[in-house]
Amino acid sequence: MKNLLVTGGAGFIGSNFVRHIYNKYPDYKIIILDALTYAGHVSNLPINLNENANNERIYFWYGNVRNGELVDTLVSQSDIVIHFAAETHVTRSIYDNFLFFETDILGTQTVANAVLKYKDKIERFIHISTSEVYGTALKERMDEEHSLMPMSPYASAKSGADRLVYSYWATYEIPAIIVRPFNNYGPYQHLEKAIPRFITSCILNESIRLHGDGSAARDYIFVEDVCNAIDIIMHADINKVKGEVFNVASGIHRSMLSIAKDVVKMMGITYVGDRPGQVFRHTGDITKIQNTIGWKPQVTWDKGLNRTIQWYEENRKWWEKQLWMRAVPIITKSGKKELH
Repeated sequence: MKNLLVTGGAGFIGSNFVRHIYNKYPDYKIIILDALTYAGHVSNLPINLNENANNERIYFWYGNVRNGELVDTLVSQSDIVIHFAAETHVTRSIYDNFLFFETDILGTQTVANAVLKYKDKIERFIHISTSEVYGTALKERMDEEHSLMPMSPYASAKSGADRLVYSYWATYEIPAIIVRPFNNYGPYQHLEKAIPRFITSCILNESIRLHGDGSAARDYIFVEDVCNAIDIIMHADINKVKGEVFNVASGIHRSMLSIAKDVVKMMGITYVGDRPGQVFRHTGDITKIQNTIGWKPQVTWDKGLNRTIQWYEENRKWWEKQLWMRAVPIITKSGKKELH
């Protein structure tokens, strides 16, 4: 039996991970800490909290990762800490950057301090970073040694958190592992993100909105594959993974225009200007994680996209309340106001 603390466990990747663990390991207890900001909701969890108040496998705490006393208490009750909690949207970070640095850096520091305090008890601390820390690819595939060149406030905040966790491993030898997932997609993703926005526009018979000419390319990985990677890291020989950084990616990049065409097949596309802080290509090198712990993605692009489309088609009530948040108004370098 293991006691897991999952910060941000009601968000997109976090809730998918909680479902993965809940279904796969019936003897694990999962402690969830989440501030339930606009992108997180208890309806994302595998149980109904109202109907399962006495559930002995999932304990939900409504709170902020910057609350040191609360985080201390929850870490003291845990064997493994998986830290997802973060503000994650590039466009929102452009006009609300203070919140990103507060949550992503100071929140991570709070969790890392608690792990340090109980490091004799904590088996491993898995920090979920992001490929956005790399910026635009300088070579065909970006490995873990690629320079960190964040191009947005969000990416900068996550870079700070990433390197902060590394510094705690280097200085204090806490059992930290850093995971850098590339672009995730799948069920329970907020409509502010590209693929669910494309899918719901198609369902609503709307035009799709693309940044620039749609040539910006991303490496998309189905969320289930990311959950499997974290699961394997969680159970791997600690000496193989402690202090390491692992990319989690598909190894293939796709232009946003090709993704839009895959989603809608035949639909009008509306172009807007490039988003400030735009990253023009991401392609992940997964050689290290394959060689170290034997992980590789199992879900193909076509299969993952079909499953995602089906989920949004079948869960309209879940996403309809987010429609007003799909577009974020920003002011570009030229002074033009655009919806992104």
